[in-house]
Amino acid sequence: MVTVGSSILVPSVQELAKEHMINVPPVMEAPSLLPSIPIIDMERLVLQESSAAELERLHSACKKWGFFQLVNHGVSSSLVEGMKSEMQDFFKLPLEEKKRFWQNTEDVEGFGQAFVVSEEQKLHWGDMFFLTTLPSHII
Repeated sequence: MVTVGSSILVPSVQELAKEHMINVPPVMEAPSLLPSIPIIDMERLVLQESSAAELERLHSACKKWGFFQLVNHGVSSSLVEGMKSEMQDFFKLPLEEKKRFWQNTEDVEGFGQAFVVSEEQKLHWGDMFFLTTLPSHII
């Protein structure tokens, strides 16, 4: 199994927000104007007449952004919506229940914050659930 990174463990920001605090911990600020996330069309990737151009867009998205939105991938909208609903339900659970899925320091998979390398690092003001499904050799 290959890991995709590690992180020190930090408190859940959802739980921090519920506490009475005198000082708010520093968090990363979202830019006021966000550029559009690159969109890659899977159908264009497999069509011979458009694959070279779409492959170049994919390469650029990976190189410049590190991620992209994939459309026309063939995954049913009901499956995508089901996954979204399940994740929303997960984040509504009490902290004690979510802690069953807490990340450990050797891997970023699970509930928490990923890629935190210092106690002084500013955190994103939101928790995440990181899960690797494919490629299967890194699961």
